[in-house]
Amino acid sequence: MLRLMAVGDSMTIGSAGQHTWRYWLWRHLCAAYGGPFTLVGPREALHDPAADAPVSYAYADPDFPRAHLAGWGEGWHHMTPLVQDAVRAHRADVLLVSLGLIDLGFYTNAEQTAANAREFVARARAANPRVHLAVLPVLHNVRAEADASFAEQVAHFNELLAKAVVDLDTAASPLALVPPPPAYDFRTDTHDGTHPNTEGEHRMAAAFAEALWEEWGVGGPYEGV
Repeated sequence: MLRLMAVGDSMTIGSAGQHTWRYWLWRHLCAAYGGPFTLVGPREALHDPAADAPVSYAYADPDFPRAHLAGWGEGWHHMTPLVQDAVRAHRADVLLVSLGLIDLGFYTNAEQTAANAREFVARARAANPRVHLAVLPVLHNVRAEADASFAEQVAHFNELLAKAVVDLDTAASPLALVPPPPAYDFRTDTHDGTHPNTEGEHRMAAAFAEALWEEWGVGGPYEGV
């Protein structure tokens, strides 16, 4: 049984009533992957905007295996202390990681964020020395469009993240840098300049699906669902 864990911020946890990119990736793998698999993690809820808390279970498809390690307003800064226990407890084989926007916006600069990403990898491997990690760079959003200094930090962090993936990649525990969806545009693929709408969810799911297929032979090319 292949066990995948999505690790991310508000773009990954999603809000009440949404599918999330996690769902579309699951649907894709149900059709494209020949072996047994599941999604794992210590959390299941969606973010509820009314309560401003992760207390909703109102997924657009209630049959979706919704386990994850994602949180609204959480980044590498928050997930690094949690990942070792989560990987161990849920026996994760593959981590699908989309983090960094929150860190750069509120907590750490590019260098500090990259250091947290490296520590995250070390802690994940402490729990599972053969864990695979697919990591998506920070996607361009409305703040990066409006704030040149923030955009510079995002670009610098993405460069440092790419270097970390090269430095830390091993045969036993491979790392893959997920190419950003080439057609992703915050103007059309989000509902507020940051959080993906259905089209954006598909583009993020496709990015991870293509990385799983091209790097490790899991699934197949993303054809939509």
